[in-house]
Amino acid sequence: MKCTYACRSAEHSIARRSFLGQVAGGACAATGLSSLVHPANAAQIAAQGKRVLSIFLSGGVSQFESFDPKPGTVNGGPFQAIPTSVPGIHVCELLPNTAQQMHHISLIRSVNTNSNNHALSRYQIERGHNKSPTADFPHIGSIVAKGLDDGDSAMPGHIHVSTNVGARKNDSAFLGPKYGSISVGTNGGLRNSQLPGGMTATINDQRQAFRRQANHRFLQRRRTAETDVYAESYEQAVQLMANRDVFDVTKELEKDVERYGTSDLGKQCLLARRLMENEVSFVQVSHTNYDTHSENFNFHIEQLGEFDQAFSTLIEDLAERGLLESTLVLVLTEFGRTPRINRKYGRDHWGKGFSIALAGCGIQPGAVIGAMNKDGTEIAEREVTPADLFHTYLRAIGLDPRSEFDIGGRSVPLADPTGNEIEELLA
Repeated sequence: MKCTYACRSAEHSIARRSFLGQVAGGACAATGLSSLVHPANAAQIAAQGKRVLSIFLSGGVSQFESFDPKPGTVNGGPFQAIPTSVPGIHVCELLPNTAQQMHHISLIRSVNTNSNNHALSRYQIERGHNKSPTADFPHIGSIVAKGLDDGDSAMPGHIHVSTNVGARKNDSAFLGPKYGSISVGTNGGLRNSQLPGGMTATINDQRQAFRRQANHRFLQRRRTAETDVYAESYEQAVQLMANRDVFDVTKELEKDVERYGTSDLGKQCLLARRLMENEVSFVQVSHTNYDTHSENFNFHIEQLGEFDQAFSTLIEDLAERGLLESTLVLVLTEFGRTPRINRKYGRDHWGKGFSIALAGCGIQPGAVIGAMNKDGTEIAEREVTPADLFHTYLRAIGLDPRSEFDIGGRSVPLADPTGNEIEELLA
């Protein structure tokens, strides 16, 4: 039986607000986005079809039971370290399949958010800034979708594969609703995406043309942030309907479904691969629940078994299909787990030194950046901040993290100016 959340923090129980209410406050237009891309790289980026795939291990995966094992130490826990396909790099024995793909993967073992709060740490990891009461910053997916948007793709650029189908987030901040994430599911393809019975494609096209004409006349006189959100979301829905087969994992061979696993994460990773093959700029999948305040070891056996199968298969497929060279793959989490094992055999929140993994586009494979001390209690080498990560993500896909947004005449840095790219990690 799976563990339930032991953490009772508020962010685990906040209900989603309505779509219009979320986005209206962040629908300011951003101009000058061509400056996000190094001019010399713009044509090359467009030709290569660069993209980003993020796998978020929600709740805070334990670095000890994943990418930075410390067997035989006071905090190490019961699991052993195993060798990988890269000599000298070891991971936890719970990741045997991932270990065989390590020649495609690099690790950062010294990430520090300096926060043990789920929402605040996650914000830093995904947006590269500390959360501010006076400003909101875009999700990495929104910036990628905007920065890599060549205007030709029929697919939305920012998709979250989730069990919460149809939800829309205000995670694009000042970039506007076009680059906010759209959530899609894995069961039965895209819901409500077929035309009603008896309606032909011709009739539907006529309906859409009339709707656009009416919207255009209305917007000329009464345009607001809310109406922009409505129009943009409707057009994206039409695009999704036209490409509904892309979202149907039942079209995959049964043997491929078995390779990824029948877990939710397995299905999500298989769908993510389909989206990568169909020119979606940014896809995120999420695996939960790693918030193991009790029974940490039993829980990680189950969770990492699902992750190991799905993730290793995904990396193998992307490499074999020639997609890994143009796809940046991120394995993220909001923070790690405490070195100290508590009385419930759990590990608590720990933002002061944990691990993430990267692979693919722009990343030197088979590298390890940073190190914790022997007991995993302190960073011993090369502290990496969320701002550093953000700079590195963007540089890896050819975007300039030191450029700025022009928001109503005010310059807003694309990435936190305190961050620096991890040069030794970039290919």
